[in-house]
Amino acid sequence: MPKSAIIPAGSGVPLAPFVPGTLADGVVYVSGTLPFDKDNNVVHLGDAAAQTRHVLETIKSVIETAGGTMDDVTMNSIFITDWANYAAVNQVYADYFPGEKPARFCIQCGLVKPGALIEIATIAHIGK
Repeated sequence: MPKSAIIPAGSGVPLAPFVPGTLADGVVYVSGTLPFDKDNNVVHLGDAAAQTRHVLETIKSVIETAGGTMDDVTMNSIFITDWANYAAVNQVYADYFPGEKPARFCIQCGLVKPGALIEIATIAHIGK
């Protein structure tokens, strides 16, 4: 099965050997996305809502670069550092998925960089 890397314009160099997204057989797999600027610095320190919006905008750019929309998202894997931020994450999340919601799960855990409060990985089916 052929696959192609999805790298939106203006993307920074990842911290590890991966690409922002991969398109294979009409499915976009978006790598775990953290609230980083193009230099891999954490943005919006201490603000879970702003970090969530930044992450979802980054995910949106990957999906749109592949030819899809946020309506094509079928699964989100959400990682947060503190359950105290869960309500703020959900409030912003609802803005990006106002209609029928994709499947998802949420886990509390440590993240790769101090200051990052959220990471989301996404799967979107955009067709063939």
